[in-house]
Amino acid sequence: MHFPTVAAQNLARETFDLPGDFEGDFNLCLIAFQRWHQPLINSWIPLARHLEETHARFRYYEFPVIRSVNPLYQSFIDQGMRAGIPDRVARHKTITLYTNKAAFRQALEISDEDEIHLRLVDRAGAVHWSETGALTQATANSLTEAVERLLV
Repeated sequence: MHFPTVAAQNLARETFDLPGDFEGDFNLCLIAFQRWHQPLINSWIPLARHLEETHARFRYYEFPVIRSVNPLYQSFIDQGMRAGIPDRVARHKTITLYTNKAAFRQALEISDEDEIHLRLVDRAGAVHWSETGALTQATANSLTEAVERLLV
């Protein structure tokens, strides 16, 4: 399992060549495929923020994954998301991936688009932890242990 090479832009209009431009040594990728996934993603944000505040080398990002479309349509989608996300930190952390969804899912061993998927990735793209679905106490403990193990 490996995070694929993707050129993208966040909602603050900053460009990224991922995975190399990840800002942390270890980066939690909160991956969504459906608009209704946002509450599931939001369940992870308090823990992700806490881990980022606790560990200087940890970062988290939200990745809405959308099939490749023309640049005009991308701009339209991104503008709509910007309008719905006034928080500057959230805009910085939301990177829309316009990509071949099947290839992206295959690289990260994501079998379907019915759930959110989480991957803890280093800057080389190696995946060190993986989970699916909304936050639970067990998954919170699992992620926290993985981050602490990797960053000690």
